[in-house]
Amino acid sequence: AGQMHQLLDYLGDDVVLQFGGGTIGHPDGIQAGATANRVALESMVMARNEGRNYVAEGPQILRDAAKTCGPLQTALDLWKDISFNYTSTDTADFVETPTANI
Repeated sequence: AGQMHQLLDYLGDDVVLQFGGGTIGHPDGIQAGATANRVALESMVMARNEGRNYVAEGPQILRDAAKTCGPLQTALDLWKDISFNYTSTDTADFVETPTANI
């Protein structure tokens, strides 16, 4: 939930977000984890639709949303130090081979 602004920035609108460990690992249960992610996503979409810079303001938008959503506050408190390196690790894994001219 705490990286929602980054996910939307990197992945765009045409995406399916799949949350596993953060949802299942929420200390208040899976439903609370799902609620935290839903509220985080909705708050980013609302901010974007209001013309706000949700990427730059993301952490504050999440803190504001967490004031009225206990599961989101719990998630932000628990995983506050989590960060991701979004640098691509994809490298070419093929070797060009000559083909016969037929």
